[in-house]
Amino acid sequence: MKTTTRLLDLTAAMVLVVYVSFSPPLVSGEPGRRVSMTLVRDAAALGAFCLDGSLPAYHLDRGFGAGSNNWLLQFEGGGWCNDIASCVERAKTRRGSTRYMSKTVVFTGVLSNNASQNPDFYNWNKVRLRYCDGASFAGDSQFGNGTSLLYFRGQRIWNAIILDLLPKGLAKAHKALLTGCSAGGLSTFLHCDNFTSYLPTNASVKCMSDAGFFLDAIDVAANRTMRSFYSQLVSLQGIQKNLDPSCTHAFFPEPSLCFFPQYVLRFIKTPFFILNSAYDVFQFHHGLVPPSADQTGRWNRCKLNVTACNPHQLDALQGFRKDMLGALMNFFRNSTRGGMFINSCFDHCQSALEETWLSPTSPRINNKTIAETVGDWYFGRGEEAKEIGCPYPCDKTCHNLIPASTSDFLASNASGSGHNSRGTHLTFLFLLLNFFSSL
Repeated sequence: MKTTTRLLDLTAAMVLVVYVSFSPPLVSGEPGRRVSMTLVRDAAALGAFCLDGSLPAYHLDRGFGAGSNNWLLQFEGGGWCNDIASCVERAKTRRGSTRYMSKTVVFTGVLSNNASQNPDFYNWNKVRLRYCDGASFAGDSQFGNGTSLLYFRGQRIWNAIILDLLPKGLAKAHKALLTGCSAGGLSTFLHCDNFTSYLPTNASVKCMSDAGFFLDAIDVAANRTMRSFYSQLVSLQGIQKNLDPSCTHAFFPEPSLCFFPQYVLRFIKTPFFILNSAYDVFQFHHGLVPPSADQTGRWNRCKLNVTACNPHQLDALQGFRKDMLGALMNFFRNSTRGGMFINSCFDHCQSALEETWLSPTSPRINNKTIAETVGDWYFGRGEEAKEIGCPYPCDKTCHNLIPASTSDFLASNASGSGHNSRGTHLTFLFLLLNFFSSL
């Protein structure tokens, strides 16, 4: 389990590294806006520390014009750590300490301040919350054995950042959107209603999760690897007391189930939008086919290149999509204020980059981009903003992170730059991680 745990943490972090390090140029050809880090100086008084005891941080890009009183907050993602060994390792990296983080970050996608690339939110105040607790900003405990000292204070970090932003204008917000990617997308489910409670009662407050709808999946070995992982995480980091009490009461005696979006979703009162791929690459590799469920490596070729999957493996992938849509069906049918964009791409996090958020080649469902669908939902343009794409292999608009068609395979092996260039780098990383999983 320790090997699986460390790979789970490492893979998610490396996926996010690839997005930053190897993403293609923005549509306009202009560099993204670099935004400096702000340390939360008052966090120490609240006991809000990163894993290693460093102060938490965020990046704030001020709004302007008509967006001066509107706010968009984005949780950073990057996996989790659910045992002492993996958290000790994490505390020595930028995923567990602001000491190792870059002091500026590039704002693109939903954080862009370019009107042509982000027409609905470009002039809002935009904040990226740096992730350094390893538990989706939800823990509240600590560990010390005389040798190691770890702070599991994600919930306090969340509170400290909000309290730091309120006097900077958040307290007077007219409109607000809380979002996040991956583990940050999960954070959005966990903190959505709490975010609303901080803001004026007449403010329009909504939440959007990107690639955060992690399923309570049964893997290919008939185990619930993610359920076991989250159970250990909730226990280690003292998360239970911060989970939705209505949810934990409903799922007693297994409160850790409320760390899964599919179970907590029906208790969220704030309008919510779910952006996810039905074949999310991270969940494919660690929810459906974790290393512990494939010790012989029979899934290796399929995980690196979907065109190499055999009929049985493709059936498993289609079953995963069916399970995700099943978990979302009540929300799809009955939520009058909810929105949805569930496409069939082999991707992970689609609001972070211009190429997938809004560009001439962005993913589409019914000829609508992600940015258009989110904007229609937030501003109430049209009757409904719930889009579900057709199953693999019919979607030809994807930016797949791993080859899922002949053209993807050719693009990922070409020397020139293509819209699937991220797949080349991730293929290398997954090859490396598969090697480590065999050790």
